[in-house]
This record gives sequence, C-alpha cells and structure tokens, in this order.
Amino acid sequence: GCSDSDGVDMYGLDGEEKWYADFKKGEGVVVQPPFADPFTYDGAYEQAVGNQGVCKANLDVAIKAYKNPPETI
Repeated sequence: GCSDSDGVDMYGLDGEEKWYADFKKGEGVVVQPPFADPFTYDGAYEQAVGNQGVCKANLDVAIKAYKNPPETI
C-alpha cells in the first residue's frame, strides 16, 4: 500500500509477517524467530520499490479523478 507520504510492502503467511520493505533504510527485512530456517526473497526489495512507484502513480490518478473529496465522518 501507499499514501501521499509513506508506503508499505510486506509478505506474510498464515497471518504472520515474513518479510517487509524498510524504505527508510533502503532494504528488505526478514522477520523470523531465531530458531526458524533462514530464507531470502531475492529481488523483493527492488520489486517493492517499483510497486511503490506504480501505487503512487495510481494514487495521483485517483485523487485527480475523484477531485480529492473530503472524508465523511
């Protein structure tokens, strides 16, 4: 997901977070307990960066199309 100022990309399994992109540090982070078998997602961070670009472009189009209506409370 993304917003005007931030973005998130993560992979999960059975409701548990397995990996996420830390855009502030510029790297992917594997979230596992120390006893779990290690794994990697090769190219996942680069894909996350690309996905953020697409998401933000789509967000800009949606904001213009809907003329940025105020949120209803």
